[in-house]
Amino acid sequence: MAVVIPDDLVEHAESRIVFLVLDGLGGLPHPETGKTELETAATPNLDRLARRSALGLHQPVGPGISPGSGPGHLALFGYEPLRWSIGRGVLSALGVGFDLREGDVAVRLNFATVDAEGRVTDRRAGRPSDEENRRLVEKLRAGVTAPPGVELYFEPEKEHRAVLVLRGENLKADLSDTDPQETGVAPLHVRPLVAGAEESARVVQGILDEARRVLADEPRANALLARGFAAYERYPSMAERYKLRSLAIARYPMYRGVARLLGMEVHPVPATDEGSVEALAERFTQYDFHFVHFKAVDSRGEDGDFDAKVAAIEAVDRLIPQVEALNPDVLVVTGDHSTPSRYRAHSWHPVPVLLASPWTRGVEVEGFGERACLRGELGIFRAVDLMTLALAHAGRLAKFGA
Repeated sequence: MAVVIPDDLVEHAESRIVFLVLDGLGGLPHPETGKTELETAATPNLDRLARRSALGLHQPVGPGISPGSGPGHLALFGYEPLRWSIGRGVLSALGVGFDLREGDVAVRLNFATVDAEGRVTDRRAGRPSDEENRRLVEKLRAGVTAPPGVELYFEPEKEHRAVLVLRGENLKADLSDTDPQETGVAPLHVRPLVAGAEESARVVQGILDEARRVLADEPRANALLARGFAAYERYPSMAERYKLRSLAIARYPMYRGVARLLGMEVHPVPATDEGSVEALAERFTQYDFHFVHFKAVDSRGEDGDFDAKVAAIEAVDRLIPQVEALNPDVLVVTGDHSTPSRYRAHSWHPVPVLLASPWTRGVEVEGFGERACLRGELGIFRAVDLMTLALAHAGRLAKFGA
């Protein structure tokens, strides 16, 4: 059966939509209590909202597929992630404000530590400070020479992360990562993944080899690992598709990059999550759509710290009354994927969704959690349909057909 996408049905309305994205929200039951992190958390505000909302669970990409943050967020905003697949490099470059051009190739870099035999001992070089990151990037800029016919840009991102952008004729992004994803082995060599990418692989490997020589005297950050090669192409914007003036409020470059890719205006980086909600209040009337991102929930899940993930969820719950006070026409609370602390990584488990508007039926539940969402009217659905639901509840979709 064909899927009806909302673009041709969108019409203007004076309504405002807020997406609160708790990164990695979904979890798994604790072995002792049988409750997930969200079900364990004391969330009186979300629980109250849940009882008058449409609840459900979304699948970011498809059953059994563990999504990256990029496809997870693209799906939330109504962009089919299998059609609009983008590598981490482009998102990182856009996230730090780099002005990409069509055809630019970008890749995310990790500063890493290798031993005398060339084996990786720390894939994150001890997580250097942002200030140290900037120093290391300046060292690369001064010491690494661009190959003939190629413009070369190193950009700082955050902690151990940086970005490499290449600009030139006939560059290909179909290249393999060099990050082995484990310690005790040497970085991998760049390999072409399609015919015609051999020269690009040679160019990038040469840059990484030269960077290794430049960083050789560093006690920890003495190598680079490359992940997520991608070529930039223009995406249709939220304004073009949905007639929405959109604002993104996010503290981490990756998510700012997704927002820029979709034509959202990106707010200056807030210092805290409380600052994110204050920024929402300050700019609320100027935009139709607000995306507010909270990272700590995902980070604590990847740490494997159940209690810390519970605390991170509770911290966001305390901010909910400030968001409600703005009286958005539609308020969505969800995540881009599940990150169970037991699993310590992104997983394929469906993600809880709460959609509050004057047009929801509500459900008799104790609170906001995975099992409560399974009983909600939305059931288990594709994340790419969430934006359609939000537009409908905001009065921004015309009737389909006669």
